[in-house]
Amino acid sequence: MTMTKTHTISRHVLQQAVDEAVQRIAPLWPLSSFVAVNPFLGHTRQSLSETNAVLSRISGSSVFMDRQFYLDHLKRGEITPKDLAAALQDCRDRRKPDTPDALLAEAAKPAQHPDALPTIAELAAEVSASDWPGLMAERFGVWAGGYFDEGQALWAAPKNKSAFAAYCAYASHDLTPELLGLKGFGSFIAGAPSTAAESIAASCARLGLSEEALPSYFHQLLFSLAGWGQYARFKLWRAELGGTEDSTIVDLLAIRLLWEEAPYRQFEDEITTRWAATCAAHEAPVSISRSALIDSILHDAFEIARQHKLAAVLAAPAPTDSNDRPALHAAFCIDVRSEVFRRSLESVAPNISTLGFAGFFGMATNHRRYASDVDEHRLPVLLNPAYSSKTSGAPTDLAARYSARAKRAWGRFKLAAVSSFAFVESMGPVYAGKLVRDALGFTHSAQSQDPMPVFDPPLAPEAKISAAENVLRAMSLMSGFAPVVLLAGHGATVVNNPYESGLHCGACGGYAGDVNVRLLASLLNEPAVRKGLGERGITIDTDTVFVAALHNTTTDAITLFEDDIPGDIAKPDLSRIKSWLGTAGALARAERALRLPGAKRADDVAPRSRNWAEVRPEWALAGCRAFIAAPRSRTAGRSLDGTAFLHDYDFRQDEENDYRVLELIMTAPVVVASWISLQYYGSTVMPTVFGAGNKLLHNVTGGIGVLEGNGGLLRSGLPWQSVHDGAKTTHEPVRLSVCIEAPCSAMSAILERHEAVRALFDNRWLHLFALDETGALTRRYAGNLTWASVEFGDRTDAVEKAA
Repeated sequence: MTMTKTHTISRHVLQQAVDEAVQRIAPLWPLSSFVAVNPFLGHTRQSLSETNAVLSRISGSSVFMDRQFYLDHLKRGEITPKDLAAALQDCRDRRKPDTPDALLAEAAKPAQHPDALPTIAELAAEVSASDWPGLMAERFGVWAGGYFDEGQALWAAPKNKSAFAAYCAYASHDLTPELLGLKGFGSFIAGAPSTAAESIAASCARLGLSEEALPSYFHQLLFSLAGWGQYARFKLWRAELGGTEDSTIVDLLAIRLLWEEAPYRQFEDEITTRWAATCAAHEAPVSISRSALIDSILHDAFEIARQHKLAAVLAAPAPTDSNDRPALHAAFCIDVRSEVFRRSLESVAPNISTLGFAGFFGMATNHRRYASDVDEHRLPVLLNPAYSSKTSGAPTDLAARYSARAKRAWGRFKLAAVSSFAFVESMGPVYAGKLVRDALGFTHSAQSQDPMPVFDPPLAPEAKISAAENVLRAMSLMSGFAPVVLLAGHGATVVNNPYESGLHCGACGGYAGDVNVRLLASLLNEPAVRKGLGERGITIDTDTVFVAALHNTTTDAITLFEDDIPGDIAKPDLSRIKSWLGTAGALARAERALRLPGAKRADDVAPRSRNWAEVRPEWALAGCRAFIAAPRSRTAGRSLDGTAFLHDYDFRQDEENDYRVLELIMTAPVVVASWISLQYYGSTVMPTVFGAGNKLLHNVTGGIGVLEGNGGLLRSGLPWQSVHDGAKTTHEPVRLSVCIEAPCSAMSAILERHEAVRALFDNRWLHLFALDETGALTRRYAGNLTWASVEFGDRTDAVEKAA
């Protein structure tokens, strides 16, 4: 047997390499609170092209679409020679082609995608004709599904050990690897060091790894664990947010190294030469290939073409502003789905004014629902809860509590190992009617009608006033209130869909926004709060009433929580508003029906929420490509086709506040929107590694995520049906264009104070544009706190082309 050259690596260097690899892994939230996450989160200090080089090396995947995608857009005229020229001008690589024609000549050649560097398990598979990577995925997945279970299993694995210790105890008695030819696997695992850190050090020494190879190799191993590695990263993310620690992801790295060391012990002689070459490749700096450079320029041209389209829409003539007091103010989430409904609602009557604000409406609350012991974080995952709340009446309404507990107990009885078969035998026929109703789409999927939420503990008077003031200033709504101000959170109701929480508000931790708007409306309806706001310069008209509502994005129906209005406030006549909302919902459904496969008219949309076989009940945020923070007059009357996050913002009201609202927008909603945008991007361009696969093959495991099929590794990201309509991708993979009406100097100052946010723009994970008072995109952030003038052609001509 060949003797492996060992390298002595200090504990400090090992820890640095582990930390670097861990930071490259994006977190995965469990299905119960699924939120969109930027899968490139650990790469934002690199450019997209540099990230492509890294991910190509460890996975063999590209962050760009297939080259034919761009060539097809060129053929249809959706990318023009001017777009190619602009992309070439922006390119900083000296190897770029000189002209658009030269670029097209190279683009006509087949793209060259390098293969991923092989792991030891893959090298051993080649020489033994045994699928060791597949075996690892299957056996590790079986263990992980039980160990990480979040309530799906009735007999869950014990959690009184670290992940590493628990796995070693399990795997040392797992005979499957040995039966399939991995000799001595059980005894090898049983003899592993007692801690993950010691095991990592021992494995690295045994495999002859150098210091330079460690970060890249560790990254590849964690990446190869797919969703399990990302779920472990989520546990660390949550711990760090709470000021604690979690070592689960380090444990998983140690386990994955054991699965490298085990086949290495058996096949060292056969693979030693190739393994040495692989280690050398991990040591080398990543480089951008010529083929990848061409793909990146084509992609930039595609994005520039989409920015032209956006500029043309924003340059269209604006409707005339009315100085009359609106009959209705309706505030919606900035979510792209709200853009369609807002535009529809404004078209119903001329005296309706809509606003856009982050969907948690400033109420970052940890909520306990009616008869529940579950803490729901109704806030962006980037934040910690600022408040606690509960559903009023829950402690005293014993009937409801007992009913909920009985329902949970009945569900557990149905699934329990000792009673499930008897349950099917005895009670199965009782469910025949339900099966028929569900199959015919008669399933009831109404929104929750929980009693009104309340702060728990109650807020102090000054805290109430401050909370209300912060929200209204952030909404740029400080005067001229309508008689009715509708605060509309949003959520989705679907059946038989593991990704239901992903259809809810992305800014509310995977939950609907009903609790948040009801809490805010209760604050703003309090006389004492209004009096305090008046003393701080925000005067709410005496006849103004705040009404909480919930926008069901699957059906475009609006639920009003009018019973929340306190008795000491005259309840307004809401019949006319309900009529407006009903008409707007029909218009929105008609527009959305044009995009949904199988839908031909507005009436085809709502039944999809009740169809347990519907894989595309709605498109959620597919298609998102812009974030606009400006007064509504800059976008009113223009159709953005449900592709833009719309945040109302008036920098003139923010100047004396030292642009604090602008800073909040750029560091919170913009970052959340970037996560959503890049999640859809990753699931579209890299569906095998950053997508969840085919919904038709999904099996939920551990209540955490899905397997595609009956085994293997946890999948992450969005299902293919969320970005593809069966014939083509419905989501266009472009990086978000952030358009803000504010002084460039103010935006630069904010970027200078927030290094992580600045990296998103400096490395072009986001594009930043400055809007003027006419809605034109006039300046573009060029990186390094500099701005450049930008022109999107003749505005009249651009509008005609957009039309």
